[in-house]
Amino acid sequence: MSSSVAAAFTAAQTDVEVAGVGAAIALLDADARVVGWTQAAERLLGYAPADVVGRSAVPLLADGADRANASAYLAPRSAPDPWSGFAKMRHRAGHTIDVRLCVQSVSGQDGRAQWVVSATDKATMSPASATDGAVPQSLPGGLRLPGGLSVGVVIRDTELRCTWANDAQGVKDGIPLAQRLGRRLSEAVPGSEAETLETLMRQVLRSGVPTLNVEYRSFLSSRARSERTLTASLFRLDDGQGRALGVCVVSVDVTDSRRARERLAILGEAGKRVGTTLDVTRTGQELADLAVPLLADYATVDLAESVLLGDEPVSGLSLRGGRTPTFRRAGLASIHQGIHSSLAGPGERVVVPAKSPFSGVLRSGRSHFEPIVDTSAGTWVEHHAATQAAIHAYGAHSLMVVPIHARGAVLGMALFVRTDDRAPFEKDDLLLAEEVVSWAALSLDNARQYARERLAALALQRHLLPHHATGGSAADVASHYLPADSHHGVGGDWFDVIQLSGARIALVVGDVVGHGINAAATMGQLRAAVRTLAAMDVPPDELLARLDEQVVRLCEADTDVEDPAGATMAATCLYAVYDPVTRCCTMARAGHPPPAIVAPDGSVTFPPLPAGAPLGLGLGLVPFESVTVRLPEHTTLAFYSDGLIEGRDHDIDVGMDRLAAALARPGLSLDELSTSVVDALAAGAPGDDVTLLLARTRALGPDQVASWQLPATPAVVRDARALATSQLARWGLDHLSESTELIVSELVTNAIRHSDGTIGLRLIRHEGLTCEVHDTSNSHPCPRRPHITDENGRGLLLVKQLSRRWGTRHTSDGKLIWSEQRLAPGP
Repeated sequence: MSSSVAAAFTAAQTDVEVAGVGAAIALLDADARVVGWTQAAERLLGYAPADVVGRSAVPLLADGADRANASAYLAPRSAPDPWSGFAKMRHRAGHTIDVRLCVQSVSGQDGRAQWVVSATDKATMSPASATDGAVPQSLPGGLRLPGGLSVGVVIRDTELRCTWANDAQGVKDGIPLAQRLGRRLSEAVPGSEAETLETLMRQVLRSGVPTLNVEYRSFLSSRARSERTLTASLFRLDDGQGRALGVCVVSVDVTDSRRARERLAILGEAGKRVGTTLDVTRTGQELADLAVPLLADYATVDLAESVLLGDEPVSGLSLRGGRTPTFRRAGLASIHQGIHSSLAGPGERVVVPAKSPFSGVLRSGRSHFEPIVDTSAGTWVEHHAATQAAIHAYGAHSLMVVPIHARGAVLGMALFVRTDDRAPFEKDDLLLAEEVVSWAALSLDNARQYARERLAALALQRHLLPHHATGGSAADVASHYLPADSHHGVGGDWFDVIQLSGARIALVVGDVVGHGINAAATMGQLRAAVRTLAAMDVPPDELLARLDEQVVRLCEADTDVEDPAGATMAATCLYAVYDPVTRCCTMARAGHPPPAIVAPDGSVTFPPLPAGAPLGLGLGLVPFESVTVRLPEHTTLAFYSDGLIEGRDHDIDVGMDRLAAALARPGLSLDELSTSVVDALAAGAPGDDVTLLLARTRALGPDQVASWQLPATPAVVRDARALATSQLARWGLDHLSESTELIVSELVTNAIRHSDGTIGLRLIRHEGLTCEVHDTSNSHPCPRRPHITDENGRGLLLVKQLSRRWGTRHTSDGKLIWSEQRLAPGP
């Protein structure tokens, strides 16, 4: 709570407590004799009406000096000032009571003054009021009541006609003394409110039970600039026989207290309703919605376009060369629902007039306060026809423009306007608006920083994800990625489709634990590591083991020496290799959800694939395990992240059942199936990234593959060349015969040198031409640069020159060297 609002609220409380009176009230005549006594006065001091009515009230004071001063103060004189202070009063039982006295003079029709005295037991007062004025002072040097703290007092007879009243009452409720005296309230100011008060007065007269703090509005004329709120407390006055003499009505102006409570309530609402999300535009709209109608009839929130984009705001926004930064409307609210009374709608560009309060706010960084909008000639309104037309059309008569500050920079500005509410803005309204806007500014700045990080993470993630994933001859693929839309930010999901040798493909889906740009950066590191290991043709289980080691090393590299437990990194991963020649798919997973296998008829199964531990936990003793399944052609593999199947209202098993039901639609294309699955399972704003990778398998038939087993003898090289050229002729690839002969010769010759058994030769025609030579040796061939005089060592260099790509991979019984050429002639 700001100091200004707190001060206003404290002052309003003091107003009630200092000027307010306790229920112990006595009416004194001009000679200080008691003429009216209340039941509360009897309870406080122990005296019955018969004990005090008709006698001087001065002896009720316990201190001799107070009695002397009271006699002097209550001596007949004109228009004595109100008085309030502490004194000691004598109880009928003999002991003394510390009280706070409030003395008010009232005037009657005969012009004579009487006194209304109220006493409040100091023991029942709040600490702030009980210590007001420091040490209690004696009469008449006590605390004088300033005019702003005076109370209104009216004495009415049993017919409710006004017999006495003080001047303060007329100031408060607007009824002149001459209009009030001798009349009932409903006669002086006819209306329902007056009749309600009279009903309460009659109840007090009958029962003798006081009625406290009845709120009513002042009866000021309609020309008054602001309406005042009063509270009335009603007490019955008794004569010496205990009969009802009349009713005393004490009124206190609680307008400031009420407004302070309203302002505190608005600040409380701001804490609840503004900044509920990390969305910049929504926060701007929440600010506008809060202001209307609690503070204004119309409100707009305009933010610099850089803020909406998550960029750093310009420090000290100002006009440069007559131009202002671009603003857009982030919030708009009006008491007139459905009426577009704005010059710019939500999301639209806002034009800031050069000579206007808006540009002045940008230049100075200070609020503009215009309680009465001046539309006369020569004012700023005259130069802006559209604004002038809107002011006249909707009756805008009071406005405030408040800059939205955060960390020394201006994010935008908020406009507050009153139209139907005829009361103009006051300085306290401006202070309240600045408080509310300051609260919103913190939320807007947090949302802006979040937007910037989220956009950076999205850009990084989308840059690292494959843009045009293709499964080559092995499969048709489709993917769907939906970033998280929560306060945590973008997650670390990734997927990839990697072309391997022999027309095979690797499919991978992973998820880095955490959110934001750090998770996206870690995802990029792991994706690069997977691609490197996949290029080495590492089996799935071994690939995950090496990837786990890599994650542990990355974590150790980021560990702070002073906080070895501070850096953590964990991820899940599912890796699979599909071979279209054998139609076998080998897969392994590290803590990731298992894939779904959709048969051509639409039936869905989840293979019993060992879960494995998540990457980065360092559990090297728990090996990863691979599973190989043989798939019919046109089988669909579904790889996904946990964001697709997890939910707050169900467990993961329910999510997998829902996924199976969504996938069981064999008639759809892959793109259609991908979209329908995500729409069905990730409706609304996902709390985590949603990734789905679909691969519909193909198979290479016998007419696309040719293989031979050859003895490991030098004479077989010529036979291998002949077999290869003959097969190329049948495939219509004669233009590749020469290069293929050279490749086959070099690879077979190299295999003969290192193999002690048979040699395998295989040609695969797919999107390229792959030549594979298998031998029983585990030695890894390494190209080297021979010297000019060397007779050997140029074979692998020649293979590299003739191939688009080449490589080697280990098998269960040796190794395989492969070379791939383009089918069409080209560079």
